[in-house]
Parts: sequence; C-alpha cells; structure tokens
Amino acid sequence: MDRRKIEDSQYLERGKMEDNTLLNEVGGRPILEKVHKHFYDELYKHPWLKNFFLHIDQKVIENQQTDFMVANMGGGKIYSGGMPKNVHKHMYITEELFDLRSRILRDSIRACGVPEDLAERWVRIDSAFKHSLVKKSVDECEKRFFTDEILNFPKPS
Repeated sequence: MDRRKIEDSQYLERGKMEDNTLLNEVGGRPILEKVHKHFYDELYKHPWLKNFFLHIDQKVIENQQTDFMVANMGGGKIYSGGMPKNVHKHMYITEELFDLRSRILRDSIRACGVPEDLAERWVRIDSAFKHSLVKKSVDECEKRFFTDEILNFPKPS
C-alpha cells in the first residue's frame, strides 16, 4: 500500500470532516456544482425528502452545500453559513432519512462521473456530520428561531 493510501485509510478511520486534497482530485468546484445540482434535483422531487426544502430556493442551497464541501475538501474557508448541527436542529432527521439522503448523494456523485475511490472519500466527509444531524426522537428538535416550525414528515406509503 503506498503512502497516500495509508494516509487516506487513516483519515477515513478517524472520521475527519476534512480531506485537504480531495477538491483538486475530483476536478475542482465545477464538479461539486455539477454533483450538487444533480443531488438537489433528486432531493427536491423525492416524495419524502422534498418536504424539508419547501421554502428554500434550490440554487441557494446548492451554492451553500458547494461552499461547505469546498471548505471541507481543501478549497479554503469560503462557507459563511451555520454549522450543520445548528442549521438542522429544527429538523427531525432519522437514521433512515440520513441513509436515504446519503444514497442519493452517492448516486449523484457517480452519475457525474467521479471515480469510485474519490466518491468514497466524498461520502465519508459528508457522513462525518451524521452525529450532528440524526435524532432519536422528535423531542430532540429545537427551533432555531421563534417563528420556526419543527420539521417532521411521515414517510410516504
């Protein structure tokens, strides 16, 4: 195993939220933009996940997600939004919902031609935030603002 593969495996085992070389290896910001466009196209039409995005402009969230991942892939700290735990604290995100979202992300990365080894690293960065998002009960949700609603949507049949 070469040095890079050893470093990658150590990085992945630690569950770090950053991978400082991945951005260049996947092809830079244009690839992230392409993947996030595909990804959010899928989320916005998904019968369950679309409910979390009803009042959010898709282009805005695509740009935020791209900035966030650019920062976590070695492209500098350009993301100016909130941290995942704070931004999602009003959403009842179950393990099942998170896993569904992760599958759609992985499919989107592959659909945009990112090689499997790089796709795996991308998904691992994304998955490192799981503990900040998944809740065991709707009682763990908190409003971000006085006017917020707790977002809790039943799984469609």
